[in-house]
Amino acid sequence: MGNPFKKILHHYEVPEVLKEKVLNDINMIKLTIDVADLFLVKYPNTIGDILGANNPKKEDN
Repeated sequence: MGNPFKKILHHYEVPEVLKEKVLNDINMIKLTIDVADLFLVKYPNTIGDILGANNPKKEDN
């Protein structure tokens, strides 16, 4: 089995449309990760901090 990377032509450039599509896909993945982080990690932590501040733990003396 031959190396398929040796068949790549080095003097041709990738079309701009393809470059734009790949970059848009990467940006969509980054956006999805940021939104998931916001709503699944940071938002619940914030709500927990707010609710925890209203109900302080009782200390035993």
